[in-house]
Amino acid sequence: MSKENHQYPPRFWIAYAAYMGVSNFLWEVAQLPLYTLWTERFNAIVFAVLHCTGGDVLIGLSSLVASIFLVRLTGRPRGGRARQRITAFGAVMIGFGYTVFSEWLNVYIRKSWAYSDLMPLFKVGELAIGLSPMAQWLILPSVYFLWMGCVWRKR
Repeated sequence: MSKENHQYPPRFWIAYAAYMGVSNFLWEVAQLPLYTLWTERFNAIVFAVLHCTGGDVLIGLSSLVASIFLVRLTGRPRGGRARQRITAFGAVMIGFGYTVFSEWLNVYIRKSWAYSDLMPLFKVGELAIGLSPMAQWLILPSVYFLWMGCVWRKR
């Protein structure tokens, strides 16, 4: 087997899923006051945090799989650090894009959740998306990929 087939061994996926679970759980808890959910019953809050964290892990893994697929489909760049960087960038952008879409869908269309007055908003016309969930998807996966880049360089 080529080295490329071993670029993402099982321990990479396990570490990424674990990191996404822990970091997103902490982020979800920290941003609770930014949503109206903060005023609900404790049981509802616990369920929402666990549900959202599980969704975050799935978004993170799906975004990475999609990015790997797209990078391999294009065949460029041809391996090495550049391919890892493009794959990581793609995963972050796919996760970010999905999050913006999900926030719009769930806040404005489905009305599944709502922002509290504390949520900082990014406004485009009549549309206002929470900055906290956008930052979550720019920061958390990026930190992991930067850390992994350091680990890969040491090999």
